[in-house]
Amino acid sequence: MPKQAVSTAIWWIRRDLRLHDNPALQAALRVARTIIPLFILDEAILTHSHERCNAFLFENLRELDIALRERGSRLFIRRGAPLDCLQSIFHESKAQAIFAQQDFSPYAHTRDKAVAAMLPFTLTPGVTIQPPLSIRKKDGNPYTIFTPYARAWREQLPALHLLDAPTHLETPPILFSEPVPSAQPSQLFPAGEQVALQRLHTFLAKQAWDYQHDRDMPGQDSTSLLSPYFHFGVLSSRLAFQQAQTQAQSNKEAAGFHSWINELVWREFYTMILENFPHVVQGAFREQFSRIEWENNEHHFLAWQKGSTGYPLVDAGMRQLQETGWMHNRTRMIVASFLCKDLLINWQWGETFFYENLIDRDLASNNGGWQWSAGTGTDAAPYFRVFNPVTQSKRFDQQGTYIHQWLPELDNIPDKYLHTPWQMPLDVQQDCGCIIGKHYPNPLINHSLARQLALKTYRKVKA
Repeated sequence: MPKQAVSTAIWWIRRDLRLHDNPALQAALRVARTIIPLFILDEAILTHSHERCNAFLFENLRELDIALRERGSRLFIRRGAPLDCLQSIFHESKAQAIFAQQDFSPYAHTRDKAVAAMLPFTLTPGVTIQPPLSIRKKDGNPYTIFTPYARAWREQLPALHLLDAPTHLETPPILFSEPVPSAQPSQLFPAGEQVALQRLHTFLAKQAWDYQHDRDMPGQDSTSLLSPYFHFGVLSSRLAFQQAQTQAQSNKEAAGFHSWINELVWREFYTMILENFPHVVQGAFREQFSRIEWENNEHHFLAWQKGSTGYPLVDAGMRQLQETGWMHNRTRMIVASFLCKDLLINWQWGETFFYENLIDRDLASNNGGWQWSAGTGTDAAPYFRVFNPVTQSKRFDQQGTYIHQWLPELDNIPDKYLHTPWQMPLDVQQDCGCIIGKHYPNPLINHSLARQLALKTYRKVKA
């Protein structure tokens, strides 16, 4: 942090595409009269993102630019390696300081270390509600189990002082800027800070009340659909937590709010794990599970990707991902368990596929979720917990609402066969116009046999 006022500071925007509750922006405003809002199109990131994810980013950049122009400013876009871009605009503008919110990934640390070595660079909090390294056990070591971590996280939570969006920003009028790349707007996730704030308000007023019951039902409109906005910082997680906590404290029937707050803490937990144990991006948290003898059948992996496994709920989830860039959380767990334990395919294959296709492609949460499902992570599902895709389907999509939405080829089959279409007699298949093996695939595997093989395989590395 500069010790005295400066004339011009760069607000380097990364995962904080918002004006409300933005510590990096406010830190820059405290020391500088003139602010340069800068976003760098980093090919090292963009080339590994699905076009839907990039489109969501670009549309939110466009909305941020509109909001800045309403305040007398504008967004500057540069393309290239971050250090090169920063050095160029730093000297062009005669800036004296650069501010950004600290991000947490191996790439982010390497990038920011290089910048700090060459330029006056200050990192602020803001990506998480609490700094990842601030929650420790009494012996000073990081937590590796969620429940005690969540308890300590709540006990150590300081008072949150949210930051207002500025009403005016002074910005140099003449600096080169790339245009915001064109993109196809998402119907599921409209862009913009105001959209995110309104979506939060609607969720807390409606779905949050029964979230503890309804959150596992993929066929219902029961989740917040805020994960992409959190990932790109279009919505402040501190603000979301504070508003949910206010509702929880002022209502007797608050279980739904507490349940949703718990999901925010899970995000904090997985970020903390990534920060303390960066080796998780390379392999299993628990080293013994790096020795699992995966089958890695590429034909099975392709069928899983396409949503053609023959298990309707699994296929519905994968079709939703392919068509929208998002998947319901319950279904994420089911398809992940199916890949790792029914098909015995390395969880890292699935992790990579999700990361490349999800709009809410959070490195820490994605890695943590996959290691949980594979039984290789910190607070992971036990290796012997193998989700039964039929049981899960009957329990969480009993009426088949979700299956019908994403698998239209099953629309006409009798309800009694919806979760197990391969059990339909041939004459029933003919009557409903859905021949198994032709219009919808036979199951890739027998779940009971696959479960036995998975347990045998995992036991080898447990011994």
